[in-house]
Amino acid sequence: MPERYHIRTLSPHELALPLEWAAAEGWNPGIADAACFASVDAKAFLLGELDGEPAASISVVNYDDRFAFLGFYIVRTDLRGRGLGWRIWQAGLAHAGTRSIGLDGVVAQQENYKKSGFALAWRNVRYGGVIGAPPRAGAQPATMELAGVPFAAVEADDATVFHASRGFFLRTWIGAPGHIGRAVMRDGRLCAWGVIRPCRRGFKIGPLFADDRASAEQVFAALVAEAGGGEVFLDVPEPNAEGVALARAHGLAPVFETARMYRGAVRPLRSKRIFGITSFELG
Repeated sequence: MPERYHIRTLSPHELALPLEWAAAEGWNPGIADAACFASVDAKAFLLGELDGEPAASISVVNYDDRFAFLGFYIVRTDLRGRGLGWRIWQAGLAHAGTRSIGLDGVVAQQENYKKSGFALAWRNVRYGGVIGAPPRAGAQPATMELAGVPFAAVEADDATVFHASRGFFLRTWIGAPGHIGRAVMRDGRLCAWGVIRPCRRGFKIGPLFADDRASAEQVFAALVAEAGGGEVFLDVPEPNAEGVALARAHGLAPVFETARMYRGAVRPLRSKRIFGITSFELG
């Protein structure tokens, strides 16, 4: 196996492959995800090749010198159970070095993650369903375009709900083709914001951060209106009861779940402000 199996770094233009595998797993990546994900850490995506053919993938994005996030841990279906995943898993962890690592683990892998020192923090539940399009023009006077909010305010707010500074990623995410952002400002302060993006199937809202449910509802409605309605997905941390209530109030139902897990210490989050996480793949 050692001479037949080779692990290498994927270049940005090669990220279509793990995204296709993710789509086949039912993870429904966004249309512009590859470019956004590639903007953070040039060495984050690894590919395992068996006899020169793609066999396994993983990403470990180093956001700063203290925190990394793991995703895209996939072994080709016809090659599972042969130890290929374990080897690329070890290579991914090595890329993180001494950093603490977060991940959103699918149910089938959670026990394996525990064996590598990851501990459960909470469950995320993906809610999905079809939502009719609310009127757009003048229907959401309380919201504004996210691009109109000073970026420093967005970056500072994001730092309260994520474990590292990720300014460059946020700029790319907010400005990506097809991505729409809305925000609520009160007395000059950013109190809610979110982004909706087109995916292989429907739209995902992520992130959705807010001080309270009323503000989250305003941004949610504005995003759905801007997208024109349709099938919408929102990944809600289960401990946020208001986030769960928001999803259910709009007729969304659970379709998928993950476990947010960490290895190592991470700085605390204002978790009640997380009505929708940004991405299962990058946190």
